[in-house]
Amino acid sequence: MKFDVMTLFPEMVNQACSHSIISRGIEKGIISVNTINPRDYTLDKHKKVDDTPFGGGAGMVLMCQPYFDCFDSIDKSDDTEVILLSPQGEIFNHSMSVELSKKSHIILICGHYEGFDERIKVYTKAREVSIGDFVLTGGELPAVCIIDSVSRNIDGFLGKIDSAHFDSFSDGLLEYPQYTKPRDYQGMKVPEVLLNGNHSEIYKWRRKQQLITTLKKRKDLFDKFQKNCNNKEDLKLLNEVLNHYKV
Repeated sequence: MKFDVMTLFPEMVNQACSHSIISRGIEKGIISVNTINPRDYTLDKHKKVDDTPFGGGAGMVLMCQPYFDCFDSIDKSDDTEVILLSPQGEIFNHSMSVELSKKSHIILICGHYEGFDERIKVYTKAREVSIGDFVLTGGELPAVCIIDSVSRNIDGFLGKIDSAHFDSFSDGLLEYPQYTKPRDYQGMKVPEVLLNGNHSEIYKWRRKQQLITTLKKRKDLFDKFQKNCNNKEDLKLLNEVLNHYKV
Protein backbone atom coordinates (compact mmCIF):
# COMPACT_ATOMS: atom_id res chain seq x y z
CA MET A 1 0.00 0.00 0.00
CA LYS A 2 1.35 3.42 -0.97
CA PHE A 3 0.25 6.55 0.87
CA ASP A 4 0.99 9.95 -0.69
CA VAL A 5 0.23 12.84 1.67
CA MET A 6 -0.12 16.38 0.32
CA THR A 7 0.76 18.57 3.29
CA LEU A 8 2.23 21.97 4.12
CA PHE A 9 3.76 20.40 7.24
CA PRO A 10 5.41 17.14 6.11
CA GLU A 11 7.43 16.85 9.31
CA MET A 12 4.21 16.25 11.26
CA VAL A 13 3.37 13.21 9.16
CA ASN A 14 6.93 11.92 8.80
CA GLN A 15 7.55 12.13 12.54
CA ALA A 16 4.34 10.34 13.43
CA CYS A 17 5.08 7.54 10.95
CA SER A 18 8.65 7.00 12.16
CA HIS A 19 7.69 5.12 15.32
CA SER A 20 6.19 1.85 16.51
CA ILE A 21 4.16 -0.44 14.26
CA ILE A 22 3.78 2.03 11.37
CA SER A 23 7.57 2.35 11.19
CA ARG A 24 7.96 -1.44 11.17
CA GLY A 25 5.36 -1.70 8.42
CA ILE A 26 7.38 0.74 6.34
CA GLU A 27 10.61 -1.14 7.03
CA LYS A 28 8.98 -4.41 5.93
CA GLY A 29 7.80 -2.78 2.70
CA ILE A 30 4.14 -3.48 3.49
CA ILE A 31 3.32 0.23 3.30
CA SER A 32 5.11 3.37 2.15
CA VAL A 33 4.37 6.92 3.27
CA ASN A 34 5.49 9.76 1.05
CA THR A 35 4.88 13.46 1.79
CA ILE A 36 4.60 16.14 -0.91
CA ASN A 37 4.51 19.83 -0.02
CA PRO A 38 2.28 22.04 -2.22
CA ARG A 39 4.50 24.97 -1.25
CA ASP A 40 7.21 23.42 -3.43
CA TYR A 41 4.92 23.88 -6.44
CA THR A 42 3.73 27.44 -5.96
CA LEU A 43 4.68 29.99 -8.63
CA ASP A 44 4.53 32.81 -6.10
CA LYS A 45 8.02 34.21 -5.38
CA HIS A 46 7.16 34.44 -1.68
CA LYS A 47 6.07 30.78 -1.62
CA LYS A 48 2.47 31.68 -0.83
CA VAL A 49 -0.15 28.94 -1.11
CA ASP A 50 -3.13 30.89 0.21
CA ASP A 51 -4.97 34.15 -0.34
CA THR A 52 -7.96 36.13 0.91
CA PRO A 53 -11.44 34.81 0.03
CA PHE A 54 -13.56 36.42 -2.64
CA GLY A 55 -16.61 38.02 -1.08
CA GLY A 56 -14.75 38.82 2.11
CA GLY A 57 -14.54 36.93 5.35
CA ALA A 58 -12.00 35.89 7.95
CA GLY A 59 -8.92 33.81 7.29
CA MET A 60 -7.11 32.64 4.19
CA VAL A 61 -8.06 30.09 1.52
CA LEU A 62 -5.71 27.58 -0.11
CA MET A 63 -5.09 28.44 -3.77
CA CYS A 64 -5.71 26.30 -6.85
CA GLN A 65 -2.35 26.59 -8.60
CA PRO A 66 0.00 24.98 -6.06
CA TYR A 67 -2.51 22.25 -5.21
CA PHE A 68 -3.34 21.46 -8.83
CA ASP A 69 0.35 21.20 -9.74
CA CYS A 70 1.24 19.23 -6.63
CA PHE A 71 -1.59 16.79 -7.31
CA ASP A 72 -0.53 16.41 -10.94
CA SER A 73 3.01 15.49 -9.85
CA ILE A 74 1.80 12.28 -8.19
CA ASP A 75 1.69 9.09 -10.26
CA LYS A 76 -1.76 7.54 -10.13
CA SER A 77 -3.47 4.36 -11.28
CA ASP A 78 -7.02 3.09 -11.70
CA ASP A 79 -6.75 1.86 -8.11
CA THR A 80 -5.83 5.25 -6.61
CA GLU A 81 -8.21 6.62 -3.97
CA VAL A 82 -8.05 10.39 -3.41
CA ILE A 83 -9.14 11.61 0.03
CA LEU A 84 -9.48 15.23 1.08
CA LEU A 85 -9.51 15.67 4.85
CA SER A 86 -12.43 17.94 5.70
CA PRO A 87 -14.86 18.43 8.60
CA GLN A 88 -17.58 18.42 5.93
CA GLY A 89 -16.73 14.88 4.82
CA GLU A 90 -18.28 11.50 5.57
CA ILE A 91 -17.25 10.17 8.96
CA PHE A 92 -14.33 7.74 8.90
CA ASN A 93 -15.10 4.42 10.59
CA HIS A 94 -13.95 0.80 10.70
CA SER A 95 -15.98 -0.16 7.64
CA MET A 96 -14.32 2.57 5.57
CA SER A 97 -10.93 1.56 6.96
CA VAL A 98 -11.40 -2.02 5.73
CA GLU A 99 -12.66 -0.76 2.37
CA LEU A 100 -9.62 1.48 1.88
CA SER A 101 -7.22 -1.31 2.86
CA LYS A 102 -8.14 -3.08 -0.38
CA LYS A 103 -6.62 -0.22 -2.38
CA SER A 104 -3.00 -0.13 -3.53
CA HIS A 105 -2.62 3.66 -3.47
CA ILE A 106 -4.20 6.42 -1.38
CA ILE A 107 -3.62 10.16 -1.77
CA LEU A 108 -4.44 12.18 1.35
CA ILE A 109 -4.87 15.95 0.89
CA CYS A 110 -4.41 17.96 4.09
CA GLY A 111 -5.97 21.37 4.47
CA HIS A 112 -5.08 24.38 6.63
CA TYR A 113 -6.32 27.89 7.38
CA GLU A 114 -9.95 28.47 6.31
CA GLY A 115 -9.96 25.57 3.87
CA PHE A 116 -9.64 24.84 0.17
CA ASP A 117 -10.65 26.80 -2.89
CA GLU A 118 -13.68 24.74 -3.95
CA ARG A 119 -12.10 24.11 -7.35
CA ILE A 120 -9.41 21.97 -5.71
CA LYS A 121 -12.10 19.52 -4.60
CA VAL A 122 -13.58 19.48 -8.09
CA TYR A 123 -10.25 19.04 -9.88
CA THR A 124 -8.96 16.19 -7.70
CA LYS A 125 -12.34 14.40 -7.64
CA ALA A 126 -11.52 13.69 -4.00
CA ARG A 127 -13.65 11.84 -1.51
CA GLU A 128 -14.13 14.17 1.47
CA VAL A 129 -13.53 12.40 4.78
CA SER A 130 -13.73 13.58 8.40
CA ILE A 131 -12.49 11.76 11.50
CA GLY A 132 -15.24 13.29 13.65
CA ASP A 133 -17.59 16.16 14.26
CA PHE A 134 -14.95 18.61 15.43
CA VAL A 135 -12.51 20.97 13.76
CA LEU A 136 -8.69 20.74 13.85
CA THR A 137 -6.09 23.26 12.70
CA GLY A 138 -5.08 21.02 9.80
CA GLY A 139 -5.48 17.67 8.10
CA GLU A 140 -2.17 16.12 9.17
CA LEU A 141 -3.42 14.40 12.33
CA PRO A 142 -6.49 12.97 10.55
CA ALA A 143 -4.21 11.76 7.74
CA VAL A 144 -2.00 9.91 10.23
CA CYS A 145 -5.08 8.40 11.91
CA ILE A 146 -6.28 7.05 8.56
CA ILE A 147 -2.82 5.70 7.65
CA ASP A 148 -2.62 3.91 11.01
CA SER A 149 -6.14 2.47 10.88
CA VAL A 150 -6.05 1.38 7.24
CA SER A 151 -2.61 -0.21 7.60
CA ARG A 152 -3.82 -2.44 10.45
CA ASN A 153 -6.20 -4.13 8.02
CA ILE A 154 -3.49 -4.99 5.47
CA ASP A 155 -2.30 -8.61 5.54
CA GLY A 156 1.07 -8.94 7.23
CA PHE A 157 1.06 -5.50 8.85
CA LEU A 158 0.31 -6.82 12.33
CA GLY A 159 2.45 -9.55 13.82
CA LYS A 160 -0.44 -11.97 14.29
CA ILE A 161 -3.48 -12.17 12.04
CA ASP A 162 -5.69 -12.54 15.14
CA SER A 163 -4.41 -9.23 16.53
CA ALA A 164 -7.12 -7.28 14.72
CA HIS A 165 -9.83 -9.94 14.81
CA PHE A 166 -11.29 -8.94 18.18
CA ASP A 167 -10.44 -5.23 17.99
CA SER A 168 -13.26 -2.88 18.82
CA PHE A 169 -15.56 -2.45 15.79
CA SER A 170 -14.03 -5.39 13.87
CA ASP A 171 -17.39 -7.18 13.98
CA GLY A 172 -19.54 -4.32 15.23
CA LEU A 173 -18.81 -4.88 18.93
CA LEU A 174 -16.35 -3.31 21.34
CA GLU A 175 -13.38 -5.33 22.56
CA TYR A 176 -13.50 -7.57 25.64
CA PRO A 177 -11.49 -6.72 28.82
CA GLN A 178 -7.81 -7.70 28.84
CA TYR A 179 -5.58 -8.78 31.76
CA THR A 180 -1.94 -9.67 32.33
CA LYS A 181 0.31 -10.63 35.29
CA PRO A 182 0.04 -10.59 38.26
CA ARG A 183 -3.13 -12.58 38.86
CA ASP A 184 -3.95 -10.55 41.97
CA TYR A 185 -2.98 -6.89 42.32
CA GLN A 186 -4.11 -4.90 45.35
CA GLY A 187 -6.99 -7.32 45.77
CA MET A 188 -8.16 -6.99 42.17
CA LYS A 189 -8.13 -10.46 40.65
CA VAL A 190 -8.08 -11.72 37.07
CA PRO A 191 -11.31 -13.59 36.21
CA GLU A 192 -10.82 -17.28 36.96
CA VAL A 193 -12.11 -18.39 33.56
CA LEU A 194 -9.01 -16.89 31.90
CA LEU A 195 -6.70 -19.06 34.01
CA ASN A 196 -8.17 -22.54 33.46
CA GLY A 197 -6.87 -23.13 29.92
CA ASN A 198 -10.32 -24.06 28.58
CA HIS A 199 -10.27 -22.15 25.29
CA SER A 200 -13.94 -22.81 24.56
CA GLU A 201 -14.96 -21.29 27.90
CA ILE A 202 -12.53 -18.39 27.42
CA TYR A 203 -14.00 -17.61 24.00
CA LYS A 204 -17.54 -17.72 25.38
CA TRP A 205 -16.60 -15.43 28.30
CA ARG A 206 -14.86 -12.95 26.02
CA ARG A 207 -17.75 -12.90 23.58
CA LYS A 208 -20.22 -12.26 26.37
CA GLN A 209 -17.98 -9.48 27.72
CA GLN A 210 -17.96 -7.89 24.27
CA LEU A 211 -21.74 -7.80 24.34
CA ILE A 212 -21.88 -6.43 27.89
CA THR A 213 -19.28 -3.74 27.19
CA THR A 214 -21.00 -2.68 23.98
CA LEU A 215 -24.41 -2.58 25.63
CA LYS A 216 -23.09 -0.36 28.43
CA LYS A 217 -20.91 1.96 26.37
CA ARG A 218 -22.38 2.01 22.86
CA LYS A 219 -25.99 0.91 22.86
CA ASP A 220 -26.32 2.08 19.24
CA LEU A 221 -23.75 -0.52 18.18
CA PHE A 222 -25.34 -3.16 20.41
CA ASP A 223 -28.78 -2.56 18.88
CA LYS A 224 -27.36 -2.78 15.37
CA PHE A 225 -25.55 -6.02 16.17
CA GLN A 226 -28.67 -7.50 17.77
CA LYS A 227 -30.78 -6.59 14.74
CA ASN A 228 -28.42 -8.28 12.28
CA CYS A 229 -27.33 -11.24 14.40
CA ASN A 230 -28.15 -14.70 13.05
CA ASN A 231 -25.48 -16.75 14.82
CA LYS A 232 -27.03 -19.30 17.18
CA GLU A 233 -24.37 -18.98 19.92
CA ASP A 234 -24.36 -15.20 19.75
CA LEU A 235 -28.14 -15.10 20.00
CA LYS A 236 -27.98 -17.24 23.13
CA LEU A 237 -25.43 -14.91 24.69
CA LEU A 238 -27.49 -11.90 23.66
CA ASN A 239 -30.48 -13.26 25.55
CA GLU A 240 -28.33 -13.92 28.63
CA VAL A 241 -26.97 -10.38 28.57
CA LEU A 242 -30.37 -8.76 28.02
CA ASN A 243 -31.86 -10.77 30.90
CA HIS A 244 -29.25 -9.46 33.33
CA TYR A 245 -28.40 -5.96 32.14
CA LYS A 246 -30.72 -3.08 31.54
CA VAL A 247 -29.47 0.21 30.05
